[in-house]
Amino acid sequence: MTPGTGTAELSTAKPGPLNGLRVIDLTSVLMGPCCTQMLGDLGADVIKVESPDGDMVREIGPARHYDMGPIYLNANRSKRSVVIDLKTDQGLALIFRLLSDADILVYNVRPQAMERLGLSYEKVREINPRIIYAGVFGYAQEGPYAARPAYDDLMQGASTLASLFSRSGGGPPRYVPNALCDRITGISAVGQILAAVYERTASGEGQRIDIPMFETMVNFVLSDHLGGLSYDPPLDGGGYARQLSPSRRPYKTRDGYVSALIYTDKQWRSFYRLIGREEEFDLNPRISSFAARALHIDEIYAGLEAILATRTTQEWLTSLTQADIPATVVHDLDSIFDDEHLKATGFFEPEDHPSEGRLTRMRFPGTWSRTQPAARRHAPRHGEHTREVLREAGVPDAEIRKLASDHIIAVAEPGPAQEVAQ
Repeated sequence: MTPGTGTAELSTAKPGPLNGLRVIDLTSVLMGPCCTQMLGDLGADVIKVESPDGDMVREIGPARHYDMGPIYLNANRSKRSVVIDLKTDQGLALIFRLLSDADILVYNVRPQAMERLGLSYEKVREINPRIIYAGVFGYAQEGPYAARPAYDDLMQGASTLASLFSRSGGGPPRYVPNALCDRITGISAVGQILAAVYERTASGEGQRIDIPMFETMVNFVLSDHLGGLSYDPPLDGGGYARQLSPSRRPYKTRDGYVSALIYTDKQWRSFYRLIGREEEFDLNPRISSFAARALHIDEIYAGLEAILATRTTQEWLTSLTQADIPATVVHDLDSIFDDEHLKATGFFEPEDHPSEGRLTRMRFPGTWSRTQPAARRHAPRHGEHTREVLREAGVPDAEIRKLASDHIIAVAEPGPAQEVAQ
């Protein structure tokens, strides 16, 4: 399609399960937007309030137009964009008008910054006692790190995740090549926000919720790796041995790699039958039970690594699948689009974006029998819905024009976006 044409709304069969909830989204980058996009896909009306400079993630990655990069597009669909300068008295007055009948406020700056803006929980609660005031930020506010900034890389280091790479494979600590902490904390926030909305149906009152990244990730990682440190006195130095085994990784085959997880007694017996050594399963006490394998997991996985290197990837995928042993291909960023299952389920969908043209979008990863969550709107241009949302809030057109001329707000006019120089 031609950039600059099309409609902001996507066709959906039915309203989503959160239809009727209004979210004021003061988040940027990834942790907060991940949370609010999910709320939007679930049917909430998400109003993304951006500064005049815009969400910085708009500028990450290759793009057809300025401020419309791929990470932004993939974390901000199902939202409307409003540009307000919250550092002005007029801008603050506008945001309070939007908050007066909102259900949820989500922010991901430090609480101290919200107070400086005049948007503390106490101030917001005065005008809307039913609001769920949810903050996703670095640290719980009771501790000495309360005012510190936090980013995904920092949290991977602080939560022990980076150091676990050293324990599993040697070498220096490493980061997972994914904004894992941002996304996990954002998804955790969705659950807590919706629990607060449910509680409000009984109490009639809103409340403040703090969702700290550090504590969320320590809980997430140590739920697997606290191990013997769960006890007093400790039974060991912590760590889940199977996950930390040096040979727990995609296994090299004769012509590539395969992911295989042989876990239960039945699966191990089937594997030894597959390779013509079934009697060894019964005769070797190190492999014949789950508890024994756990004690000797490094040795067992190293042996498995050697065996899987003897056949091709396709030979293993065929034989392991026939034996009902969990195995799958190791995809890369090219082959994932050819996955037969994802093709059959329509996971990758084409999208005709009003300004960005043809895009590839991922479907909401869940299936509902009645109120199917889905992308409700295209990812918006900076300030695309400023006029629309302020009109809904009762702001007259003359006042909107004056606010725009005074640079308190910004309004994206219809027409093609500014192209990126190639």
